[in-house]
Amino acid sequence: MDQVRKAVIPVAGLGTRFLPATKSVPKEMLPVVDRPAIDYVVREAAAAGLRDVLFIAGRGKTAIEDYFDRNAELEQVLRDKGDEERLSLIDDVTQLAQIHSIRQGAALGLGHAVGMAEDHVGNEPFAVLLGDDLIDRHDPVLQKMIEIRAKFGGSVIGLMEVPPETISLYGAAAIRTTDENDVVEITDLIEKPPADEAPSNLAIIGRYVLDPAIFSVLHDTTPGRGGEIQLTDALRTLVSAPKTSGGGVHGVVFRGNRYDTGDKQSYLRATVALAMQDPELGPDFSSWLSSMMSERRPGD
Repeated sequence: MDQVRKAVIPVAGLGTRFLPATKSVPKEMLPVVDRPAIDYVVREAAAAGLRDVLFIAGRGKTAIEDYFDRNAELEQVLRDKGDEERLSLIDDVTQLAQIHSIRQGAALGLGHAVGMAEDHVGNEPFAVLLGDDLIDRHDPVLQKMIEIRAKFGGSVIGLMEVPPETISLYGAAAIRTTDENDVVEITDLIEKPPADEAPSNLAIIGRYVLDPAIFSVLHDTTPGRGGEIQLTDALRTLVSAPKTSGGGVHGVVFRGNRYDTGDKQSYLRATVALAMQDPELGPDFSSWLSSMMSERRPGD
């Protein structure tokens, strides 16, 4: 089975839910504690052994590329000051992965964005990580998904149990259980179904390990919901495709902590949770947070 070596990260969204902050700053560059949200996503890919990262970017996203690039002037300033600690921090960022970027000229959907990676990926399996989805580093899931791809072939998607009344916000999976804990075989996928028509409460989250067969399917996938090319629709085709042609889709049910950094509430929760985990900031921050909550009056 071909090794998964490359990660594709779509980052072309406008971040309108965070206006006015995202008028001039990419939403992926908004800080979560002391580093931008996209840093966590690239670190997750690197920790799973994926050191080749392709951003599918849009207009105004050059700050993301710059963040992972060298800054000779800043490095020299820190070197002259003898600030080795901060120098090592920015050097670490540039060493995470080999970064590439192409521009998605029009927002035609996640399927369209993934299809744009074809020339870079070639005939290899690859991972897709959505830049809005921050997975707690203590709850890794991508490596497990790569292992399931190696075992069963085809494609693998990340799934998460959600309250049934919220399943209409996600792609939903119909499944068959397997003998392996938290690994399921996908029998159908439905993009944002009404709650009473959803096949389960297992929602697709922003982690995929895809067979290169996805590219030929995307070529033939017509725009779906919202006039966009949906990756879910292409994966639905692969569910019933022969394994000899890259078909078959499995799911890994994720039970850890995930944050949608494109949503204000979830973004704030990510910031608080990761700040409390920080060995330097955590103790004092946790104490302050507890004190603040105890001082709140009913109705505040």
